[in-house]
Amino acid sequence: MTDWSFYHLTRSPLEEALPKLLERVIAANLRAVVLCGSEERVEALNAHLWTYDPASFLPHGTVKEGMAARQPIWLTATDENPNGATVALLTEGVSLGNPSAYARILDIFNGRDELAVASARLRYKEAKAAGHWLKYYQQSDRGWTLAHEAKPVEA
Repeated sequence: MTDWSFYHLTRSPLEEALPKLLERVIAANLRAVVLCGSEERVEALNAHLWTYDPASFLPHGTVKEGMAARQPIWLTATDENPNGATVALLTEGVSLGNPSAYARILDIFNGRDELAVASARLRYKEAKAAGHWLKYYQQSDRGWTLAHEAKPVEA
């Protein structure tokens, strides 16, 4: 089953948290798909990832740049995996048609938005019912803290 981690943003916005999570994915030599709620959000995050830290580089692309198979990180508003990613990062409450197609899912949600929190709770319940391994992280002053873990029930 998929290892599904929920990241509850309470101290920083997505624009600060996402690059740090993607740096970890790249450091592990993995490929990622970042699924956004709109094409406008894809474009905004695409621009942000080029400039968020002058000392860092996150290789990524979108449909506008093309060559998806060559992109370690693919930003999209469509449920797709054109770069052969094993990690999916979900933003803005989006969901996947087939979560089991990924080894790991990072579900990032805004803890200051009641609707986003309610939506994340629903996704958590659905993922648990489907038998995925679940982890729930909260932001702290030192980074991410594992607050809860739910292992799949053995049949």
